[in-house]
This record gives sequence, structure tokens and C-alpha cells, in this order.
Amino acid sequence: MAKAVTNSLTKKHRRVSDIVLKALIFLSSGIVVALTLGMIIYIAVKGTEGMSLNFLTTPAFSYPYENYGVLGNIINTLYLVVITLIIATPVGVGAAIYLTEYAKQGRLTRIIEFTTETLAGIPSIIYGLFGSVFFYNIFKVNYSLLTGALTLSIMVLPTIIRTTQEAIKTVPMGYREGAVGLGAPKWHTIRTVVLPSCIDGILTSVILSIGRIVGESAALIFTAGIAAEVGINSLGDIFGKVMNQGGSLTVQLYQYAQRGGAEMKYAFSTALVLLVTVLIINICAKLVAYRIRKKRSV
Repeated sequence: MAKAVTNSLTKKHRRVSDIVLKALIFLSSGIVVALTLGMIIYIAVKGTEGMSLNFLTTPAFSYPYENYGVLGNIINTLYLVVITLIIATPVGVGAAIYLTEYAKQGRLTRIIEFTTETLAGIPSIIYGLFGSVFFYNIFKVNYSLLTGALTLSIMVLPTIIRTTQEAIKTVPMGYREGAVGLGAPKWHTIRTVVLPSCIDGILTSVILSIGRIVGESAALIFTAGIAAEVGINSLGDIFGKVMNQGGSLTVQLYQYAQRGGAEMKYAFSTALVLLVTVLIINICAKLVAYRIRKKRSV
């Protein structure tokens, strides 16, 4: 008789259900990887049709003069990413530290966490409508990159707060107790022990936020506008541009795709530029995390 299949570690018989479940897990993973690679390859192939040096260096498109470009949209996207992170990251990390380290764990804290999770699921177009009305009526700010960045800051705050909270909770309590035992005050313990230990989780929240910022379009149409000009002619324009309208890469992609026809190839080219931009930003974030870990280990 054939011997039963056993696990060398537990010496128990392998159940058919375990084998089926493992096969389904591998199948699901394979499907996800295949779909992701297929999408990337398809966009890369289609995107090369309209890709050229002129497309990357032209500040704006002139319709109907067949002059297409995304340089202005790339700059606008970088502006939105930088400004949004400057606003949202300190607020989100600070809120996560307060909720995890200082706030008394009770009903109020649970309500705040539930509300934060609910905000993360609100459609972005609602954020756009709120941002256009709120910032225009109260702060009298018209369509601009600043209005778009403020709206995006509200959108990504739930992601930063909840992800940072979970990262802080992974730090062993023994680290805190050891620092307190050595006479370190609470904030010094958080700053020198807790935060460095969970820096990877904090950077993960930032990377997730970057993905949502770069991929957003509906909220930006309501708040930042669709202009594609570079708008930088001098050093002073670098800061003044934040008060100008500016369409991101996703907004420009939407415009190309909406017109269809011959401009669809430029839509795919814009999508390819968008993918490469996200890849570069994520690589830079990973390098920053690596440098921080290396500095901490020295």
C-alpha cells in the first residue's frame, strides 16, 4: 500500500482541503501578477506610439494645431505631490501619534478611528466638490494648484493616519518601557525610539498617499483646473505657480481619452509617463527609507 503523504514538521496527514486551498492561493496570486504585467505591457506598447522627445518637452498642447505635450502636466503633478505631502504628512503623523500614544483609549478614540476609516472610502469627486466650495467661499481661493493640494491633503489624511497608527502599534512595548526606565520623557521616547522603529510603516503611508495623489483626477478638475502651461519663467514663478491653475497628468489623460480618435495614442503615452513618474517617486521614497535605516543602524 502507498504511504500517506505527511508533513515532515508536524508528522500529520495532509488534508485534501489544505492542498486545494494552497493551489487556489497560488492561482489567485498568479492571476493578479499576470493582470498587472499584462496591463503594464499593454500600456507600454501602446504608449510608445505617441511618445517622442517633443511630447515630453512641449509645455502644453495647442488644439487643433497638432502640438501635443505633457511637460506642464508633469510639473503640475510634482507640485501637487510635494505640496500635499508637506501639508498632510505632519498633520497625519501627528494625529496618529496622539491617538496611539497620548489619547485615552475609549469610545471617543474608537469613534475618531471609525470616522477616519469612513473618510477614506468617500468618493473623490465629493472631496472635489467640497474643496471647490469650501476654499472658494471661505478663503476666496480660485482654481489653483494650492486649492487642489489642500483638497488632496484632506483626501490622503485618513490613509496616513490609519497606516501610521498600525505602524506605531507594531513597536514592542518593551522599547518604551526601557526608555522610560532610563529616565527619558515621553516625547523623547516617541521621537528617538518609537518613530525610528516604525519609519518603514510611516513611509509606506506616504507612498500610498503618493499613489492616490498622482492617480487623482475628479477632485482636481473641480479645484486645480485643466491648464497645462508650465508657467515658470523665473525663480519667483516657482512659488507663484501654486496660485495658478494646473492640470495633472491624469487630468490631461482624461482630456486626450475623451476626445478619442487620433488623440488616443497620446492618452496612452500620457499613461506611460504617469506609470514611469509613479515608479520614480516610489524608488526615491524607498531610497530615503534605506538611508534612514542605514543611518539608524550606524
